[in-house]
Amino acid sequence: MDKMSQEALAVKRAEQAFDRKRRTIGLFGAPILALLVFFTPIAGLTLEAHKLLAIMVLVALWWITEPVPIPVTSLIGPTLAVITGVVPAGTAFAAFANPMIFLFMGGFILAKAMMTHGIDKRFAYWLLSRSWVGSNPRRIFLAVGLAAALCSGWVSNTATAAMMFPICLGLLTSIKEMFAANGREIDLHEYKYATGLMLMTAYSCSIGGVLTPIGTPPNLIMLGFLDQMCNIHVSFFQWMTWGLIAMVLYFIIAYIVLSRIFPADVERIDGAEEFVRSKIAELGEWTRAQKNTVICFGVAVLLWVLPGFLSIALGGTSPVLKMYNRLFPEAVAAMAGALLLFLLPINFKRRQFTLTWSEAKEGIEWGTLILFGGGLAMGGMMYKTGLSQWVGDAIISMMGGEPSAIAMVAIFSVMALLLSELTSHTAATNMIGPLAITAAMSAGMDPIPVSVAIALSASLGFMLPVSTPPNAIVYASGYIPITKMIRTGVYIDFIGIACVTIPLAIYFVSWIVH
Repeated sequence: MDKMSQEALAVKRAEQAFDRKRRTIGLFGAPILALLVFFTPIAGLTLEAHKLLAIMVLVALWWITEPVPIPVTSLIGPTLAVITGVVPAGTAFAAFANPMIFLFMGGFILAKAMMTHGIDKRFAYWLLSRSWVGSNPRRIFLAVGLAAALCSGWVSNTATAAMMFPICLGLLTSIKEMFAANGREIDLHEYKYATGLMLMTAYSCSIGGVLTPIGTPPNLIMLGFLDQMCNIHVSFFQWMTWGLIAMVLYFIIAYIVLSRIFPADVERIDGAEEFVRSKIAELGEWTRAQKNTVICFGVAVLLWVLPGFLSIALGGTSPVLKMYNRLFPEAVAAMAGALLLFLLPINFKRRQFTLTWSEAKEGIEWGTLILFGGGLAMGGMMYKTGLSQWVGDAIISMMGGEPSAIAMVAIFSVMALLLSELTSHTAATNMIGPLAITAAMSAGMDPIPVSVAIALSASLGFMLPVSTPPNAIVYASGYIPITKMIRTGVYIDFIGIACVTIPLAIYFVSWIVH
């Protein structure tokens, strides 16, 4: 067994031991702590809010320690709220029918169609085949990152990483064969460029998720909280204006850090262009299913971004814009594009359509939808019972009474980042989101900047293989020493927070003032 395999095995065993202890402690410790909270007198809380606080303690700790699957915990919270008399069943479970759920569902179905019919691969290989890329290793490094980032803005980060992983392996095989032809044998497990290429792939998949509301769950979760707790609606187009800036900044940071730490030691990679051309040839001509998928995806994107252009052209108070938003909200736009996949035929005589339900249901991440609904349910109940106001006042008091917008954004961004490194970034957002929004409202601040900052920061989980699925996928290659991932992840995480969240706070403060 080589050195890298031994290291990977040791890390895996350590992770398994840690997970076992974490789950055992959470399984028994969380209910005990929840009961202690319930039986401890707390001034300023109604009985319903006090009960909900105890339930929140249990749910939050189980989201972190995962003694049961995270989606199960997301159902336990609303169920206990009904059983203990906090709210009626209709109120507790209403969030599971939130339109945001259907926005996500439509996005999942569209993404599944793109993966099923190879649209994502076509785009990736098309980008790698551009003349400006060629055989230059630094440009290949850039093109791989761009392909991963742009795909993951619309397709699951995990699916994008799984799609890009074999592409990277093929490029690295070309490098190894090139060196062998020149009489030099290299071990890709110890080759710096291989480590950098794999990390660039994983990080870009997470970075691209910030581009659109459907790119990664934290985006929609925070938009859902804003809508439910503050009656603030952020459009798809508006989010993309922020997400694009964040994605570009994150990507530049990742590219500079990784290219400097893991530079290429050759000027060209012989065989890289041939590898890409062969893969494009394998894809063949465009099929009817692929064309239909692009049409459906285009319909959804057009419906998503059209309100932004209407607002620019006609003004935000235009009757046309108001009617459009009433008829085609984001969730309806997503479902319209997704449902077209079941209506556009690829062989009408055989009644074959672009996507089958058996294919679609495999692409819907039901656990994520349940987790999303559970988070919205808990946040909504916190607001209805007054618990959120109590928590917000307590946080503001601990922050000195009058925290600045920059301090508010920075503190909650770091909390979201650190928690997302250790547990699901979706669960982390569900825990921190309601607290941050209520704290901002208690301080008399606009809750939008802190909400956006949390969503963006939760996507910066780059330090550990367990932080995000893309990290775990590329780490399994054996080309990434754990120490290298931690080192580069720390750099990108905290530079990313400084470069995005603080300017975001300053921007919104100036916007509010003027």
